[in-house]
Amino acid sequence: MSNLEYYSLTRPEKFFYKIGSFFKSIPLGIWKFFKKTPSKLKEFFKKIFNPIINLFHWFVRGDALTKLNFLVMGIGQITRHQVLRGLLNLCYEIISVIFIVLIGAPNFTKLPTFGYVSSVQYETDEAPFIGYMYQDDSFKILLYSVVSIIVILILVFLWYTSIRDSYELQQLKYIGKNKSDKETLKGLVGKDYHKVMLSIPTLGIAIFTIIPLFFMILIGFTNYNSNHMNPKELFDRVGLGNFQQLLGITGGQNGTQFALVFVQILIWTLIWAFFATFTNYFLGMIVAIMINKKGIKLKKLWRTILITTIAVPQFVSLLLMSKMLNTDTGVINAVLRELGIITQNIRFLTDGILVKVTIILVNMWIGIPYTMLMCTGILMNIPDDLYESAKIDGASPYKMYMKITLPYMLFVTTPYLISQFVGNINNFNVIYLLSNGGPIFSSINGEMITAQVFGAGQSDLLITWLYKMSMGEVFKDYGTSSVIGMVVFVVVAFFSLIFYGKSNSVKNEEDFQ
Repeated sequence: MSNLEYYSLTRPEKFFYKIGSFFKSIPLGIWKFFKKTPSKLKEFFKKIFNPIINLFHWFVRGDALTKLNFLVMGIGQITRHQVLRGLLNLCYEIISVIFIVLIGAPNFTKLPTFGYVSSVQYETDEAPFIGYMYQDDSFKILLYSVVSIIVILILVFLWYTSIRDSYELQQLKYIGKNKSDKETLKGLVGKDYHKVMLSIPTLGIAIFTIIPLFFMILIGFTNYNSNHMNPKELFDRVGLGNFQQLLGITGGQNGTQFALVFVQILIWTLIWAFFATFTNYFLGMIVAIMINKKGIKLKKLWRTILITTIAVPQFVSLLLMSKMLNTDTGVINAVLRELGIITQNIRFLTDGILVKVTIILVNMWIGIPYTMLMCTGILMNIPDDLYESAKIDGASPYKMYMKITLPYMLFVTTPYLISQFVGNINNFNVIYLLSNGGPIFSSINGEMITAQVFGAGQSDLLITWLYKMSMGEVFKDYGTSSVIGMVVFVVVAFFSLIFYGKSNSVKNEEDFQ
């Protein structure tokens, strides 16, 4: 279909045409994927084998110092005027070897079974006349093993770069040139300054994001819970057992009920993220348009009133609203009864459907001011000439909003929308402080819940359910909560990568004026 034919279609026809084009593109996309797979695999293996080929080349053509650098990191740099860089490599090698020998290797040997003995009981002379000598800790064994893997990977990378630098210094020496520490430091504050500045956040991401994420994934394949926790017991592998429980393929009524609760919470999480994002976005934009409209008086006053909700800490507002909406002692029910509007208290936070509507409405109260402030600045940058030209052509305010304001706003704020949607998937505060995830699931499709669902509530998100599961007072199940964490990660990654990459803000960034 040509562009002229497409623009001649009505809105419903354009909508269904896009849907049809999307499904038609799926087989073509699959075919392109498999068509590119051989070349992608070739590039992948090339990237893997190139370093091996380079190492062989450097060993064969390297001098004695370069060959010695294969064993002693940094020796080729220290002896060729790069003393500081060589000493740093050598220190890291020594520290890594000590760490691996003293901590990494002992834990690696216990990794297949996560330890052998958790604790040994012995008699004492004092009450209660029984003592415990703690031996293996499965948690520490797994954690130290993960850290050891990271240390080894960094060691391999530095070992490779050290040999490469040694060989390059050898080649420079052949032509009578040297590269000293002074030149290296000059480069760090010059052309390589960005590497220095990015190294700190990269290290932080590795320590506080990558290692915990990798550790969480491994925990998801274990039975780490209150019944398998040091010093009581060691935990063990369960393979895909936790995934099977989540999907209800473990068999039995308990497994099915647990899966049904998971599906209900997953659906509500996506519904909540959608409404919490777009209600705040569009209503905040409309409020900003109304306040910034010519002829509106006391603009600063209206902005100040809305900003006041931001000045109050969010958790204070949520706790206050929770008390006001309480079924028995809430102020709102008391006022409505006094006015004769109701005869029975409204269950704002204890009714399965009403609590979800209430949460979305309260979130609008605390979220619209943020969007209003953001949209105010963007709206001021839209050229007035566009609106004046549209008025001359006889465009209505609705037409100007749909054709000028909204496209401009979406172009600028699409990354913000995506981040807000992702953030609302993990919006712990609003749900936990307002309703604590309640009301509790007691039945599904008329069938009583008999499975262990860790106090799952009908307004729980995956993140709040995960918290209850891993921080429960009676029983904790870290293995299953890790699997739920993986589900959250997959959902967030899907929306972040797919929609962000498809947005005009990224694809047509140069079009923004």
